[in-house]
Amino acid sequence: MSISKNPMLLFKEEAPEVAKAFDGLIAALSTQPGLDAKTRQLIYIGIKAAQGDVDAVTAHVPMLKAAGGTRDELRDTILVTLTVNGVKGVVSCLPRALEKFDEIQ
Repeated sequence: MSISKNPMLLFKEEAPEVAKAFDGLIAALSTQPGLDAKTRQLIYIGIKAAQGDVDAVTAHVPMLKAAGGTRDELRDTILVTLTVNGVKGVVSCLPRALEKFDEIQ
């Protein structure tokens, strides 16, 4: 098995019923009226950056940009993690997140 395989695709292949339930949870959370799509993406990216999860951060950058998020908002969201997690998320996630943002047309 290739370790470079998309982890979400692997999840769906290996545990389709669990993945379906997870997708349902995401859909339900996405329809809650309290936050708009851009704000949800910024929060998610901030949480994942604080955890140092580069792959999750970069996977959500296109969703943020599609929701109207700006490069400055992305940068500042990751920088906010300094106050809760030190430099780990910033040094691991910020370069790749901004690179990914700049790649998207």
